[in-house]
Amino acid sequence: MANRGSDEHRGSLQTADIFPVLLPEKRAQIMAGAVEVFASDGYEGASMSRIAQVAGVSKGTLYNYFDSKAALFSAYVNEVCDHKISALFGVIDGHDNPADALRDIGRRMIQLMLSAPSLTIYRVVISEAFKFPELARLFFNAGPARAVRSMADWLDKETRKGNLAVPDPEFAAEQFFALCQTRIVMRRRLNMLDALDPDELDRVVNTSVDMFLGTYRA
Repeated sequence: MANRGSDEHRGSLQTADIFPVLLPEKRAQIMAGAVEVFASDGYEGASMSRIAQVAGVSKGTLYNYFDSKAALFSAYVNEVCDHKISALFGVIDGHDNPADALRDIGRRMIQLMLSAPSLTIYRVVISEAFKFPELARLFFNAGPARAVRSMADWLDKETRKGNLAVPDPEFAAEQFFALCQTRIVMRRRLNMLDALDPDELDRVVNTSVDMFLGTYRA
């Protein structure tokens, strides 16, 4: 077998070499082991050997599905972002007015950012971004940038309907997500907040929507 040690950091962070025969149960098993190791050891400190051990698979089996640590981390980030962002915007068109839609998006966005997988990814990326800037690009493109694009598309549609007046939808989308992080998100990311107070969540969401509509209401 070829020397796998030199492959730890190889591979594209944009795609993962995954065999199509990878069963959902086996994939979930590998991903669970990977996230545990990435969370405890960081990206640089994690090794494919350790991930295989924690996941309960052989190192050869792991390499059969993911040709590098970069490919495995990429697969995990994209899997989490695909699931979370699809759920975030999946029901946005079910609201009759922008205010209700914005409150729903704001609440879901905060819950997304504070979910265990999102916190793990954020903390790993931040701790390793200086040495591995490609991790930051991967995370930004798969998560925040995708969410902003989806939000911007909806804002543009609502503007064309005459419900909102948003001259720069992408800029406004970033503004709204920034407002929704007030008081809660950074504290939780820094482990300064143990639990999310539902009343505080409502306060942040409602005031964020009021401020946003104060600028962009048609």
